[in-house]
Amino acid sequence: MPGERDKHAWRVEINARRAAMTAAEHETEARELAHNVAALDVPEWVCAYVPVRGEPGSTALLTALCAAGARVLLPITGPPGPLQWAEFTDTDDLRRARFGLLEPAGEVLADAITLAELILVPALAVDRRGVRLGRGAGYYDRTLAAARPTARLIAVVRDDELLDRLPEEPHDLRMGWALTPHGGLHRLGRDGDAE
Repeated sequence: MPGERDKHAWRVEINARRAAMTAAEHETEARELAHNVAALDVPEWVCAYVPVRGEPGSTALLTALCAAGARVLLPITGPPGPLQWAEFTDTDDLRRARFGLLEPAGEVLADAITLAELILVPALAVDRRGVRLGRGAGYYDRTLAAARPTARLIAVVRDDELLDRLPEEPHDLRMGWALTPHGGLHRLGRDGDAE
């Protein structure tokens, strides 16, 4: 579509907005996201992540998932390709890794993505059709292809990062839901927000 913003332009804008947030705003949103775990109908296995570089949320979200009865898997980064996963047990067991990420120190579980019934996916933005804007490295694009077809894919974004329309490429895998701090859980699809 002529005049449509490309992914790079969206990334620049959203990263600038995130960088402008105060620590107090980020902390408030992180608390709200952890509180919104109650709306997720948490299954036994959940893939999640530790937020970095202005991503919404905190380790409080992981703790809330565990308190709701989930076994939480976190990504382990390696060379370009699908992510590997290890189980989160406690914030004290997280170690520094590539790209400034925090990762579990425990054993890497082969094909762990296939265990998850719910996958919380980091995103810079998501649109009401389910098109997700990531950071551009492709780790999640390559990883989510191996997830269960019935897994609930939930993009975690700030409320103003749930947009009407983002550019989409053929390899993009659509999300079924968005989780935002103030708006909670949003159903996504071709007809937009159904909740």
